[in-house]
Amino acid sequence: MKVENIKNVEEFFSVVDSCKGKVELVTGEGDRLNLKSKLSQYVSLANIFSNGEIPELEIVAYEREDIDRLVNYMING
Repeated sequence: MKVENIKNVEEFFSVVDSCKGKVELVTGEGDRLNLKSKLSQYVSLANIFSNGEIPELEIVAYEREDIDRLVNYMING
């Protein structure tokens, strides 16, 4: 799923951390980084974070409730 306009990065990663299953960031090269890993969170921030917001990410979640949680975050903030 594409995730856009993340304005509160800490809150976004808090939602990711609350997911039960794996949540992965898909890089432009097709690599997948485990977003529940703090190291991967920092690496992803260093590569795509600019001006206090993340414009767009492609993420993959494997559990239905995690997908619902992430979609709810994107809709309701």
